[in-house]
Amino acid sequence: MDKDFFDIGLEKRKGTLGADYVEKNIAAADDFTRPFQEAMTAWCWGFGWGDETIDPKTRSMMNLAMIGALGKMHEWELHCRGARNNGVTKEEIRAIIHVIGIYCGVPQALECFRSAKKVIESEEAE
Repeated sequence: MDKDFFDIGLEKRKGTLGADYVEKNIAAADDFTRPFQEAMTAWCWGFGWGDETIDPKTRSMMNLAMIGALGKMHEWELHCRGARNNGVTKEEIRAIIHVIGIYCGVPQALECFRSAKKVIESEEAE
């Protein structure tokens, strides 16, 4: 594992998903899951998110579109929270979900709306 990519990735991951969430995931890793946690942090977050060519807000918007297209709703909700941390507005999330509906189907857009609503309502309750 590239230590530099891991360190960069850990910083990017915490900045988007929140330090508490990331630290809990890493602490919960065991011998079975730790290698993946480390590799994913280095590759996805260090190599991918560490490339400053695309700003975090735009990258979050891209992720919502791609993860929504894949239908990975647990990850979509997580990245929806991260997108909000990176400055993505409710209106931008709605527009992203509209595109998901056009290209991936109305049922998938409805799933994204359900997840987005949970995220937004939890923010408003805080």
